[in-house]
Amino acid sequence: MSDVITADLVDLDLAAPDKDAVVRQLAERMVAAGRVTDLDGFLADVAAREAQMPTGLEGGIGIPHCRSEHATEPTLAFGRPRQPVDFGATDGPADLVFLIAAPAGADSDHLTILSGLARELMNAGFTAALRAAEDPAVAAALIRGDSRPSDAPQTADAAGGPDAVGTAAEGPDAESPAVEGPATESPAAESPATESPAAEGSAAGGPDGGEQTADDRNGGSFRVVAVTSCPTGIAHTYMAAEALENAAARAGVRLDVETQGSAGFRRLDPEVINAADGVILAHDVEVRDRGRFGGKPTVDVGVKAAINRPDELLDEVRRKAERGETAAPATSAAPMDAGSPAGEGFGSRLRRYLMTGISHMIPFVAAGGLLIALSFALGGYEITDAPSVVDSFSWLETSSWAALFFQIGVAAFGFLVPVLAGYIAYGMADRPGLAPGFVGGAIALSIEAGFLGGLAAGLLAGGVVRLIQRVRIPDVLRGVMPVVVIPLVASAVVGLLMFVVVGKPIAVAQSGLTDWLAGLSGANAVLLGALLGLMMCTDLGGPVNKVAYAFATGGIAVAAPSEGALKVMAAVMAAGMVPPLAMALATVVRARLFTPAERENGKAAWVLGASFITEGAIPFAAADPLRVIPSAMAGGALTGALSMAFGSTLRAPHGGAFVVPLIGGPLLYLVAIAAGTLVTTGLVVALKSARRPGTTVDTVPPAADRGEVGVTTG
Repeated sequence: MSDVITADLVDLDLAAPDKDAVVRQLAERMVAAGRVTDLDGFLADVAAREAQMPTGLEGGIGIPHCRSEHATEPTLAFGRPRQPVDFGATDGPADLVFLIAAPAGADSDHLTILSGLARELMNAGFTAALRAAEDPAVAAALIRGDSRPSDAPQTADAAGGPDAVGTAAEGPDAESPAVEGPATESPAAESPATESPAAEGSAAGGPDGGEQTADDRNGGSFRVVAVTSCPTGIAHTYMAAEALENAAARAGVRLDVETQGSAGFRRLDPEVINAADGVILAHDVEVRDRGRFGGKPTVDVGVKAAINRPDELLDEVRRKAERGETAAPATSAAPMDAGSPAGEGFGSRLRRYLMTGISHMIPFVAAGGLLIALSFALGGYEITDAPSVVDSFSWLETSSWAALFFQIGVAAFGFLVPVLAGYIAYGMADRPGLAPGFVGGAIALSIEAGFLGGLAAGLLAGGVVRLIQRVRIPDVLRGVMPVVVIPLVASAVVGLLMFVVVGKPIAVAQSGLTDWLAGLSGANAVLLGALLGLMMCTDLGGPVNKVAYAFATGGIAVAAPSEGALKVMAAVMAAGMVPPLAMALATVVRARLFTPAERENGKAAWVLGASFITEGAIPFAAADPLRVIPSAMAGGALTGALSMAFGSTLRAPHGGAFVVPLIGGPLLYLVAIAAGTLVTTGLVVALKSARRPGTTVDTVPPAADRGEVGVTTG
């Protein structure tokens, strides 16, 4: 296992005007060292991570980082810009920049070393030594932990801000295991910080790790548990934990931290949580099993708040405990809301709730739809009138097997609306939302409110449960709330609303939508096909794609779907096949425009596209979104429009080329797919060819043939 950082990955005199240039120059060193295979693809991954949350930290530190399929091993590059560069920190630009690259499947040992570095950045002596280093080899040795920053000045300025006070090598936390991390010992050292901090429950130790906690060191009586997590789980997660531990040591507070990071994590002992007086959740992604902390005074903030103002958070949770303020009881907040950014709009949350229901519904759609399609292939469309196989089944008759498959498929389709409603409610209110959600979905079926009724029932169930959860109740009743009281009350309220208030209007709207689809023809049908094609190719399997797909499957999720609904399903599947097929074709037509990794992905994209797996185009879109996505949208819109114009129909909700025999007008249907594929391919090739003159992705084909990977720009 090679070193995470070496001297050739250090630049102590970066001449770069902005953060993009800094990141590019450091990434180029990773490419030269063979640690990154595709410069542009890796930079796109860094930019995507940066868009989630700025990576600047108080004290003049920038720590851009990402997981990337273009990184061959966990790697760190370090640079000191000549002029400080803005990475979004509140106190100004950064003069120390650490670029961290972690492969998509990085091993925990290397990730532990990187997380240990993140903790060490809270050590004033460490950052001061890096600012004073004049030799790249010395800086690399400091970061690896091959040398100690013992002779570095210990000033607040060197540490970079007021929150670093007390965290220097001579400070009160000098003997804590967190300081003895990878920056002060060799990467192989068996200290608690080089063991996975997450795996120890708390990097400072605790009941699981056998080390001293803040309470043991300071005699404090106030107990706090904390969870820290960030989108990539590499840097901010562990820096937040370190900052909280140092603040707790200064305040005499007993603190146990669960770092939900990339190196894995061990859950806090339930007894430790039960004994805690307060909870701090510092996170930018969903806190796993958040319900464990219900009913306690809780401070819920972004992860950077714990890095920048840990003392304030401890004071805040203490004040909440003194006032008796508690979070929602043991019924947890919505799983889909737990990691949402502060100030997120209702529209974004609503989309996430709906996607939760749709994603759980799709397996039922695929299983039921393909079984029904198979039954039609074996027994013809008249199989819908076959008697129940319970009363009449012959092992040797094809018609009996066709009837069996049809009736199983119909049974699977019967779960679509209840599952949709149940898991929308789950996304909003966790497990207590399941029962009222399923009940509301079943009622939607019984009153023929269909797909729209399921949407409404799920939202109503989630909303009702969340209102009930806001009611303060005695502690003695909390145990029966999620299993008795909430399901009972919420199911009754949702049932009342669905039967008496909103059910009938929704059923009328559903009937109108069905009639409209049945009457689609001419220009209206073509325009709808183009719109659905655009949606299928906008985010390549994301929320917009799933909304179009759910619209189509909702139309055929009945025993006798209309002709219009079958046309919509055909158009949606055809458009969804275009992006991966086009990317596969483009890698063959103009291989030089694509990296070796992309050309390998292109081989798989043939099969993925033929199977109607739109996600097969995601690797290409991630590396070059401004060229790939608009091209895919153009081809998808054309295919959807042509499919509708040709009148092609489809009874199966999935299957791609493997269900062509079940398609009405199969030859013209394939023509529509081919037309969209050619348009997308042509646009991608044209746009990539129009890049900066002289730029090629791989100018040495023989090396690629030998399996060598590299990026060459002319």
